Amino acid sequence: MTGQFHSDPETYLKAIRAELPLYDALQDAAIAAIPFAPGRVLELGIGTGETTRRLLAVHPEAAVTALDSSAEMVFRARELGVEEVRLARMEDPLPDGPWDLVISVLAVHHLDDDGKRDLFRRVREQSRALVLGDVVAVEPQTVELEPGVDLPASAADQAAWADGETVWEQGDFAVLRATYD
Repeated sequence: MTGQFHSDPETYLKAIRAELPLYDALQDAAIAAIPFAPGRVLELGIGTGETTRRLLAVHPEAAVTALDSSAEMVFRARELGVEEVRLARMEDPLPDGPWDLVISVLAVHHLDDDGKRDLFRRVREQSRALVLGDVVAVEPQTVELEPGVDLPASAADQAAWADGETVWEQGDFAVLRATYD
């Protein structure tokens, strides 16, 4: 996806909605895919907190811990009143679980395939469920990707790596869900 939306919290939502018309549908589908009322939630790539806001609107009892690799986004996310926000990359060790839910929207596509497999393995070890909403590799790819930054894999591959299933797919976007109970 062109542009580095993640670096400017003030313009992120407007810019991402302009470039990705399915942004709100993807967010809605990710929240709808949550398989149960979660207690402890880990969000990977909190950004401006849009996913967390939507999650808490449906599950206000959830305690969210969030990670992001952008200092600007971490600063902004701290205003949400979540349990904890850490400056961290998805490649770093996950905060100590167990987690009821690990959720990520539009972040995991920045990992290469080995990074995705490793992340899903670590999530499986520490959580009851995973919900992932992201850009996926399709033919033809209609979302403009930034070489070396945007590294989507197919929904089918990611679902297999996560031991899950694709629950929503539209164009270049998919939502995957995996439960580990």
